[in-house]
Amino acid sequence: MLLENLDQIAADLEMQELQAPVGVATPQLYGKLLAIYLYQHDLCNAKFLWKRIPASLKAENAELRNIWAVGKTMWQRDMKAFYTLVSKTDWTENVAPIMAALKDSVRERCLNLVSNAYSSVTVDSVAQLLGVVDVASLAKEHGWSVEGNMVSPVRKTTPHIYITSTEEQLHRLTSFVSILEN
Repeated sequence: MLLENLDQIAADLEMQELQAPVGVATPQLYGKLLAIYLYQHDLCNAKFLWKRIPASLKAENAELRNIWAVGKTMWQRDMKAFYTLVSKTDWTENVAPIMAALKDSVRERCLNLVSNAYSSVTVDSVAQLLGVVDVASLAKEHGWSVEGNMVSPVRKTTPHIYITSTEEQLHRLTSFVSILEN
């Protein structure tokens, strides 16, 4: 399964859910759609999906409950519990690639957060936010410095993209056309 097609896969799964006999889809469909919503960081749709899954399916399927448990940790921003749940759960091949990508995606988001939000932060906080044990090697990999119990992240620089306003573009186009007419 290619992660680039997740938007289309989610749309297909939503359609399959709507067309399911008696309005109830399979636990595998619900699990995959729930995992995709989490990967897309669409926590609202994930929560609404969880609410519309029949209680009997939730009770019968441990993987559905585990996926939602991961979603709750994301909702509560409990990164320590998130990394524990997503790493220690044995996922079926139906959702395993999505959950692995989710873990990487959340780690990358937290890495960007730490880089841009902190000038210094404790080693324990970095370990908890990024779900890593060896903070020193992670810091070295990203050019951060570690002194004692403190990590000094380096802010990621993003190139500034100059965007002209629509009015300015229209003025330039008008000037260009008038030059061509002369």
